[in-house]
Amino acid sequence: MPNVSGPTNYGVGRSANAAAAYGSQDSAIKRNSGIDMNDFLKILAATMSNPSMGGESGGQGTDYISQLVQFTTLEQIEQLSTNLENTMFMTQQQQAMSMIDKEVTLVNEAGETITGKVERVKFIGGIPTIKVSGKDYMMGQIVELGK
Repeated sequence: MPNVSGPTNYGVGRSANAAAAYGSQDSAIKRNSGIDMNDFLKILAATMSNPSMGGESGGQGTDYISQLVQFTTLEQIEQLSTNLENTMFMTQQQQAMSMIDKEVTLVNEAGETITGKVERVKFIGGIPTIKVSGKDYMMGQIVELGK
């Protein structure tokens, strides 16, 4: 069995229920970033209501807006990254399933070339593996795909 590492929350069931996958992304972003928009707005409000003590202006009004825009942009980039990752895993799963009963040539861990039909597809941590001649291989080991 190949050594597979990767996200464990992706799989055929997850891609079949895309709505559930996208519904849980907001909480995942908040967990990963450690701060959400509400936290940022609280910090911003506290900063604006407590000017600096030395008579210095703690920041211009446009500085706050700029920070808000940057934070919002960062949140959107994280969301986009999550969406792209989900799309990538679903695409890999579909590609693997379309290979069933097709002839492939692949290179095993020892560097040997093996040709055979894809017997089945398994998902380990959401990452597809194909079974050829009774052994599991990663899709990255495929060097040729035939009919």
